[in-house]
Amino acid sequence: MLTDGVRLTDHHCHGVHTGNSDRRGFERLLGEGAHGSFDSAIGLAVRRWCAPALDLPAHVSPDVYLRHRTRLGAREVAARLLRATGVTRWYLDTGIGGGTADFAALVDGEVREVVRLEEVAERVVAQVGAVSGVYERIEAELRARAARAIGLKTIVAYRCGLDFPVRDHPPTSFAPEHGLTDPHVLGWLVGLGARIGAEFGLPLQFHTGFGDPDLRLRHSDPLLLTDFLRRTAGTGLSVMLLHCWPFHRHAAYLAHVFDHVHLDLGLTIPYVGQRAGAVLAETLELAPFRALCYSSDGYGLPELHYLGALLWRRGLGKLIDEWIADDAITTADAEVLVNAIAHGNAERVYRARFEHPVG
Repeated sequence: MLTDGVRLTDHHCHGVHTGNSDRRGFERLLGEGAHGSFDSAIGLAVRRWCAPALDLPAHVSPDVYLRHRTRLGAREVAARLLRATGVTRWYLDTGIGGGTADFAALVDGEVREVVRLEEVAERVVAQVGAVSGVYERIEAELRARAARAIGLKTIVAYRCGLDFPVRDHPPTSFAPEHGLTDPHVLGWLVGLGARIGAEFGLPLQFHTGFGDPDLRLRHSDPLLLTDFLRRTAGTGLSVMLLHCWPFHRHAAYLAHVFDHVHLDLGLTIPYVGQRAGAVLAETLELAPFRALCYSSDGYGLPELHYLGALLWRRGLGKLIDEWIADDAITTADAEVLVNAIAHGNAERVYRARFEHPVG
């Protein structure tokens, strides 16, 4: 396959847990809900693909897999699986899952930080409260963090949905005891992130599509961002739509009509298992090849980072082999396509960060 051995840039992922887990703890991290399970497509994938990577036979039982994992130690497991991904650049969302230093000790390649807008705002509010000048403090802290970052990220889809009101100025009142859930405050924060992203050359990542159970899925459809995308077109901002399932065709349409929109399939790939190629095919029906990036969205379990890479390689590799066999694409063009999605598109977009020096 043309995808074998190609280096990857994982433009959105998280840190891993390096303590041993029992079956309940492992399965909790294996799903987006409170109770993941080996009895799932991703559970099958762990037993099929992660087991051999840890010197076990394929398809071992969950209990055998977990006992062997405990014997190796979680830190050794993490180092083996992360270094087997073929990822040479990791862009880490530090809003959950730990910082870059701990992760860098486990992986090969460059590790850079993606700063989460809501985490910065909540930290400032926790320090100073809803005092006069809190919005200015949030902006100052976000600018300071952005100066060292590779990208910005928002989870506004979780907090109020993607149909937030876009604001240039913050509302006059702010009730921190209610948490950062006010749509008007969030609209101002995302607008601030967009302005800083355009100024510093930092892409702004949006969680879209499925996730934890506190998400209302219908409010995470990227089509709800259409007005925001119209408003930010031509400003210099690059928008990254993350994960996208089951709205991956909607995200592909947005990338088709807006030049500054890019997308990935993120956590979708490991969770759909053998169906990874089908989801990639549906996304590439309309998405420009220059717009699709690779990410794993791995969090907690290094198995997720590993499966993100392996199933992406297998899924895209089989799809490209079919296209070549049908004479839909030349081998030379296929190589260009694979390298663009694997690392070239992300490196081109995030490179803008270094072409806009700060300070």
